[in-house]
Amino acid sequence: MGLGGSTRVQGDFDYIIVGAGSAGSVLAYRLGADPRLRILMLEAGGSDLVPSVQVPIGYGLSFYDARRNWKYTTEPEAGLGGRTSYWPRGKVLGGSSSINAMVYVRGHAQDFDDWQAAGATGWGWSEVEPYYRKLECWSGPSDQGRGRHGPLSVEDISGRVHPLCDTWLKAGHEAGIGVTEDYNGGIMDGAMIYQLTTKSGLRASTARCYLRPAMRRGNVRVVTGAHVEGIDLEEGRAVGLRYRLGQTRHSARATREIVLSAGAVNTPQILQLSGIGPGDKLQSAGVAVSVEAPAVGQHMQDHLGVDLHFRSRVPTLNQDLRPWVGRARAMLQYAMTRKGPLSLSVNQGGGFVRLQDGAGPPDQQLYFSPVSYTRAAPGKRPMMSPDPFPGFLLGVSPCRPTSEGEVSLASPNPGAPPKIRPNYLSTDKDRRDMLDGIRLLRRIAGTEAFGEVIDSEISPGTEAQCDQALGTHVRDTAWTVFHPCGTCRMGQDRRTSAITPRLSVHGVGGLRVVDASIFPNITSGNLNAPTIMAAERAADLILEDARP
Repeated sequence: MGLGGSTRVQGDFDYIIVGAGSAGSVLAYRLGADPRLRILMLEAGGSDLVPSVQVPIGYGLSFYDARRNWKYTTEPEAGLGGRTSYWPRGKVLGGSSSINAMVYVRGHAQDFDDWQAAGATGWGWSEVEPYYRKLECWSGPSDQGRGRHGPLSVEDISGRVHPLCDTWLKAGHEAGIGVTEDYNGGIMDGAMIYQLTTKSGLRASTARCYLRPAMRRGNVRVVTGAHVEGIDLEEGRAVGLRYRLGQTRHSARATREIVLSAGAVNTPQILQLSGIGPGDKLQSAGVAVSVEAPAVGQHMQDHLGVDLHFRSRVPTLNQDLRPWVGRARAMLQYAMTRKGPLSLSVNQGGGFVRLQDGAGPPDQQLYFSPVSYTRAAPGKRPMMSPDPFPGFLLGVSPCRPTSEGEVSLASPNPGAPPKIRPNYLSTDKDRRDMLDGIRLLRRIAGTEAFGEVIDSEISPGTEAQCDQALGTHVRDTAWTVFHPCGTCRMGQDRRTSAITPRLSVHGVGGLRVVDASIFPNITSGNLNAPTIMAAERAADLILEDARP
């Protein structure tokens, strides 16, 4: 069935999925493979079939576009000197997979063994690794550990990146962090060229790779513009939900299960609006308590990053994207060949490094972008209008922060954005990791390879050397890397986890959660791949539990 959005849903469905994003689209594809099942998917956003979504570098245009982006803002953060943090979240088919930077990172094996140790039975690396191979359509060199026939296109872009990426790899070698060819299939540590979820010059979102094939089967009904306002409970079981289309309210019923895949912000919001959450917080927001669930909205984690900006002696992407001649050339190249800078992310190089003593997963993720935006206009993310001079940035974010925040209701009004409190840099470890990361970037920038191209350090500037000066730079400029998770984490104990390892909400029948909110701890790297993996495994769990 095609897109809804203006027609009322009639009848009952076997499954109702809330959110057509990185996880929900996967569920629609896998559950919908059984033609006997009737599936309803409700998505608050609209179509992804627009250039700003389909053209890879167009995500800069989606960054502040309220038509495809929730545009959340956190509460003022003490760790950021009282600043708020801007949180773009996908409100479109494909969810955040339609507006992200497309970097594909599985995570480290230890991340998932830690999930299992935290009570997420069945989610260790040996259990989840086959699902990565199942979902991947990897275009790079043949590797037994990589999937080559899955729905999600993952491309090796190493032959198409900006020439300065070679400098990045040389600098990684000179700085002693090494170089890794396939961080998703072999050794994770080292400098690298990122792998992207793109295909034939277009974004490979879950809407494109999973949802649209599912819709062609005829048993998946997608309704766009649908804002879910609450779950209906009867005798401790979720039986339906209420949603709004424009100014009109509707309801739908599920004979089997409702699955929340609305993301780490909206999923706990919907649960709390339904009276499922910490009783004291619900009552203070004016919501009656239906199910006491202390962990709903708690234990939020996010990656926090910081950049160093440099003026370059050699041309960067600034010269391709800033002047009208460069932009015209890039647009013509893309129109003719689907190649060139418009076919890629600006996050082209990166790396993972362990600075702590001993073996284990990396503790720092690195970013190299051959472009700079030091003069970005307020309220704008000018991916097609960078600095007028040659420049680039080096960035870092600690992989496993220990600070935890929360999502809570601001009011009982479903249309009001929730309160987001990341609680960044609230532990000594997190503050120290940020300073260690900056010093690592300085070490890389000081290599012979970068010495040949760096004209000067623009920000924070070489005069910032002591911990106090670098700490000020972090407080003044640190930014979310857009990886919120953990707000409905899975585990055995309902006092400290919101859902079971089989993803059922503690204390509620017929209701599951499948998205990044289920993570017991944040993984090392970008979260889109682990979210898709989790949905692949979730689909199997749901189908297993439905068998007689």
